[in-house]
Amino acid sequence: QVQLVESGGGLVQAGGSLRLSCAASGRTFSNYAMGWFRQAPGKEREFVAAINWSGGRTDYADSVKGRFTISRDNAKNTVYLQMNSLKPDDTAVYYCAADRTGMRISYSDYAYDYWGQGTQVTVSS
Repeated sequence: QVQLVESGGGLVQAGGSLRLSCAASGRTFSNYAMGWFRQAPGKEREFVAAINWSGGRTDYADSVKGRFTISRDNAKNTVYLQMNSLKPDDTAVYYCAADRTGMRISYSDYAYDYWGQGTQVTVSS
């Protein structure tokens, strides 16, 4: 069992930056691939970024490539999402998720086994 707690969300002006953190419980965090997803009002949840168990592989949605960076610190059981050059379209609740199959990068939320409660990111124009 893995419990995930996101933090770092908030209100920021367009062009600004935020860093989201997702702290995981459990000793097996380093075995899991991790992902970030987001859900805007009235829209389906969508993939944002993912990282494999070692941090050696990452991937991003086209909409955030070049602006967002996912990273992890297995010693701290934490995954991060650095978000730069934020746009109003980035406004959403952001969720982190854990996938037991640590080697892969998964783009579908069905692949993930555990989810955090979400943190709100609001970007004003």
